[in-house]
Amino acid sequence: MLHMNKHFASILALLAFLLGFTSLNAQEKQAYKVGLVGFYNLENLFDTINDPNKNDEEFLPQGVNQWNTEKYLAKLHNMAYAISTIGADWSPDGVAVLGMAEMENRTVLEDLVAQPELKDRNYQVVHYDSPDRRGVDVGLIYNPKYFKLTNSKTYHTIIPEDPDFITRDQLVVSGLFDGEMMHFIVMHWPSRAGGEKRSMPGRIAAANLCRHIADSIMREDQNAKIIMMGDFNDYPTNKTVTEYLRASGDMKDLRDGEFFNPMYELHKKGYGTNFYRDAPGVLDQMILTPALLPNGYDSYQFKNAKVHNKEFLKQHGGKYNGYPFRTFGSGVWMGGYSDHFPVYVILLKKA
Repeated sequence: MLHMNKHFASILALLAFLLGFTSLNAQEKQAYKVGLVGFYNLENLFDTINDPNKNDEEFLPQGVNQWNTEKYLAKLHNMAYAISTIGADWSPDGVAVLGMAEMENRTVLEDLVAQPELKDRNYQVVHYDSPDRRGVDVGLIYNPKYFKLTNSKTYHTIIPEDPDFITRDQLVVSGLFDGEMMHFIVMHWPSRAGGEKRSMPGRIAAANLCRHIADSIMREDQNAKIIMMGDFNDYPTNKTVTEYLRASGDMKDLRDGEFFNPMYELHKKGYGTNFYRDAPGVLDQMILTPALLPNGYDSYQFKNAKVHNKEFLKQHGGKYNGYPFRTFGSGVWMGGYSDHFPVYVILLKKA
């Protein structure tokens, strides 16, 4: 009977591991290495200096937001603290790689990683200016303790029949993630301004570009580990994601050529990274190539995906109770964090 109980306990322990856990216990920490990769829309991280080449007038001391040094420093502190907590229950070092959107330039990212909450992690910055009408870009920071950069470049999103179309570039960062080659594509797809249907061609073009980049990498290495991340301005169920990018939420039954979208189930369960008219939805997504799917954990492979929606990141009380606690609301300085929650994926590897 004792033997049966031990056997039953072993089965339960295995099931608990396979079904997912919130953090690693002491024994599991010895058995597995943890790698964390995330994405965060910073919601308009602008400096206070006028750049004639950027549409930054709202974020100047004399602008509509009265954006001054005090507010800028408060924003940096808030964002740095929020980033420092992402995945903290999995690893004391937090996210090894973090893609980001809505920053004005490289300088604000350098100011961000220099904040006391992040300084000890020695995050390095990857950033290129984008031809965006609002003057915001995408970027990436990485902890050199976990990731060694080998290459980075950007790609323009083009709609041939609309030569005046411009949006954020897509950033591709490649390197060694604890010795394993890994690629990250960071994106901020065109918004739904003007309506979802009218604005959809821009997001279709962005999806096609991302697919093209990933396919190009996989032609060189069919087992390439690629994580596509960003604010898609579409949900995991929208056809831009399911049909054009070909990302499926069914990990166990991926068709040939499909990617895995772990945010699909979170979206279906009612999680939100952003709220629109009181409806939560997962606009911020992390999509993986099949080489990252669980298969023994002899190399870094997917374990779980999370929306980092801690209570301090939420607004409490009032009309927008439960929404992300943002920097501005209806033009009023709120002193919060962002209008998006961060997202991240947990990668495990046998130690």
